[in-house]
Amino acid sequence: MAKDYKKLAKDIIEHIGGESNVAQLQYCMTRLRFYLKDESKADTEYLKNLSGIVTVMKASGQYQVVIGSDVGEVYEAILNVSNINGEQTSNTNKQNGQKKLLNNFIDLISSIFQPFILVLSATGMIKGLVALLGVFGLDEANSGFYAVLNAVGDGFFQFLPVIIALTAAKKFRMNVYTALAIAFALVYPSLSDMAEGTPLYTLFEGTQFSADVFTTFLGIPVLLPPGGYYATVIPAILAIWLGAKVEKGFKKIIPSVVNSFLTPFFTVLVTATLAILVIGPIATWGSDLIGLIFMAIYKISPTIFGALIGGLWQLLVMFGLHWGLAPIGILQLTEQGFTPILSNSGSASFGVLGVLLAIIIKNKDKNVRNIGIPATIASVFGVTEPGIYGLLLPMKKPFIIALISSAIGGAYTGFFDVVVYRIGGLGVFSITNYITDSGQLTMNFWHRVISFILVTVIAFAIQMFMKTPQLDSSVDSIEKKNKNQTLNNAELEKSRKQDIIASPLNGEVKNLSEVNDKVFSSGSMGKGIAIVPKKGIVYAPTNATIRMVFKTGHAIGLTTELGTEILIHIGLDTVELKGEGFEKLVQEGDEVLAGQPLIIFEIDKLQQKGYEIDIPIVISNISESSDIFITDEKQLEHGDYLFTVVK
Repeated sequence: MAKDYKKLAKDIIEHIGGESNVAQLQYCMTRLRFYLKDESKADTEYLKNLSGIVTVMKASGQYQVVIGSDVGEVYEAILNVSNINGEQTSNTNKQNGQKKLLNNFIDLISSIFQPFILVLSATGMIKGLVALLGVFGLDEANSGFYAVLNAVGDGFFQFLPVIIALTAAKKFRMNVYTALAIAFALVYPSLSDMAEGTPLYTLFEGTQFSADVFTTFLGIPVLLPPGGYYATVIPAILAIWLGAKVEKGFKKIIPSVVNSFLTPFFTVLVTATLAILVIGPIATWGSDLIGLIFMAIYKISPTIFGALIGGLWQLLVMFGLHWGLAPIGILQLTEQGFTPILSNSGSASFGVLGVLLAIIIKNKDKNVRNIGIPATIASVFGVTEPGIYGLLLPMKKPFIIALISSAIGGAYTGFFDVVVYRIGGLGVFSITNYITDSGQLTMNFWHRVISFILVTVIAFAIQMFMKTPQLDSSVDSIEKKNKNQTLNNAELEKSRKQDIIASPLNGEVKNLSEVNDKVFSSGSMGKGIAIVPKKGIVYAPTNATIRMVFKTGHAIGLTTELGTEILIHIGLDTVELKGEGFEKLVQEGDEVLAGQPLIIFEIDKLQQKGYEIDIPIVISNISESSDIFITDEKQLEHGDYLFTVVK
């Protein structure tokens, strides 16, 4: 079901005492943190029972409204429907709004790459080792050792769209397997093989956007970039973003009885087709346009061209727009034996290297060093993705320093008209590309060496003089916190790994060990608590997906947005009633909001039939968590704090 963040935002504002009662608003990974002028004006009971709110907590002078992973959207909705300034003062809101699009993009890219960044670093180091082997003349044709290591190091990068689909699906709240199906379509081997042989015709012939058409789809030309969509980033992210929208749309209109298989059927069919026919070609045309613009600049001034290529190369690669320049450089190599086009991009990895070196020297944070050290090693070999996506983009300013330093190096090589004579290794091993075919170390070679050193030193020096950057793990910019009330990285990390579960019932709290059922009391079903209900309604204890609901209605399982599996069992041995006295309000696969009614049951009927009405509430996958903290309260209303699961 669609979530009305605007309505929820208005409800929250109204029941915390209105805008005038808010001194400050912040948020972290799960909760809104209000600093209220008068907490007594807040209607806590109303908010606890409000659909979309997990619970309400008061701590450290904060009035915390726990939302879950949708907290960012609710925070933005509050800012949009009110004059509450959030973490910013009123005179910075306009500037913040102007930067919002870029910051959101950076946060999006960072959050998608963060889960696999260490593996990306590891495979990047293997790619560097392969590049070293290439310097000694080994390749796939003459060395099985080289071929195997190349597959080990490059496989992850080649199928990056599939890895991106996994994390993007979680980011956009899409079925993971449906997202994978779309990504696999993008990298299907036969897809790139289509662009071979004799073309049927050529689109835009005679222009920079000329494209050979080898096949069509219902009369629509299928346009493919050089090499297909292997190792691309933006097409995969856009495809999964679109897929999430399409999936939600079909869920609304397809009858529930066939929703489980027709929704993924139509989602994959529509999204994968549009990704290949529309998203891909748009990215290709974008790269062609970039190539046209940059070549026009090159004719005007090689120095300016070099500065732009050096400074913007990492961004071009992120968007996949570098393909507009790479074919031109390759064409020059085949026709004249050298090209200045590809030489200017060589500075880009050294700007990243210099910044990373400074960061790992100055920053002692364990998480930063765990990512930074292997990323630095990988960048030496020209593999910059781990450093960019793992540290520089999340930190923002270091990324800008890397771009500026690389631009200086590009301007240097452009001014001295440095060229490459071949396409070979990356990073430090690309230096062999600047030696003439006759083996001479001309000034072309030495200018390249100087530029590498120059860029690295400049990036390193600037970053060393800058404030030590921290790795921001929150969705918004934590570096802009209020000076008197700050959320440190440790708190944010802790919050990110906590699942806060509210009570799904009104009633008396009972230790699980006191339940008259050995399966539950022994803890074999998981850790948790029991409630003796006063009211026959089970509410959603958090935002979750219905994992299973028994046909009899006596038990229900939910999976939270952080993967915690909750089992709620209504009464003991009540399966014997075969559904009598129970009414299910949801079904398997439904996405529910905190506080949403799930099951209605008749307490009196259960007791008249002789059944105990204790309701165990357990975390069935507790082995995947490090701890659980349970409330000390003896009486609870639904929406009250029940327990915290630490992941």
